[in-house]
Amino acid sequence: MSWAIICVACRRVAPKKTSDTDAIFAQLTDLRAAVANDATVLRLSLDAKATVLIGDYSRRGKTRLEVKAADHDFHPTDKVTPYGILLPDHNRLYLYFTCSRVTSDFIVDCLTDCWQQLRQEFPQVTTLVLHQDNGPENHSRRTQFVQRMVNFVDAFQLIVHLAYYPPYHSKYNPIERVWGILEQHWNGTLLDALSTVLNFAQSMTWHQVHPIVTCVQTSYQTGVRLSQEIMSQLEKRLERHQHLAKYFVWIRPLSTT
Repeated sequence: MSWAIICVACRRVAPKKTSDTDAIFAQLTDLRAAVANDATVLRLSLDAKATVLIGDYSRRGKTRLEVKAADHDFHPTDKVTPYGILLPDHNRLYLYFTCSRVTSDFIVDCLTDCWQQLRQEFPQVTTLVLHQDNGPENHSRRTQFVQRMVNFVDAFQLIVHLAYYPPYHSKYNPIERVWGILEQHWNGTLLDALSTVLNFAQSMTWHQVHPIVTCVQTSYQTGVRLSQEIMSQLEKRLERHQHLAKYFVWIRPLSTT
């Protein structure tokens, strides 16, 4: 093989750019600067990690113990998906694990649980900024996700600002840095049981602090969608950015008085 071929094979491929990519990043930068010293605003970074197969499978890492591992994953004992909520300005991390699917309902259930733990500590917060990728279960036109977010806003009387990263650029979302740390932490260990996965998650640290780890037992139904008629009513509750309507959305609570 020639050196030219090797160099081409090893060259890192740049993320794809859309016509809005630069404008989205500029808006994200402006948003972060605008809320940097605002105690009434709390930024959260949310996303799921790739599903982890549970079983005696080699993960190509290193461990001090001598272990025997399978090199194929024909019959995993189970599968679990980690989902993270990171407070990037406070270095706080909440990890949720599900053997079900990461659906709109799962995402908002995790957010609800996380906020219920945080609300006493941040009583001055009136706005949550949610940094996410524009995935199929949480994008701003996903009917079930929008409905659950509107219900969340009304239940807690919070303003929620959905602030998405551009397509193909989710690696810039702060929560993505957590997954590399988790992979390094369990390294070559055999994740042969759900309890093993949870124990490793609990023992890892993010900026020298252990995460809060929760195993979600609920089974979630996929494919839940609302009618366009219902969505048109929900849309009235949303304030979309004039030029980046898919990526920046504000939801304000209905007054309880």
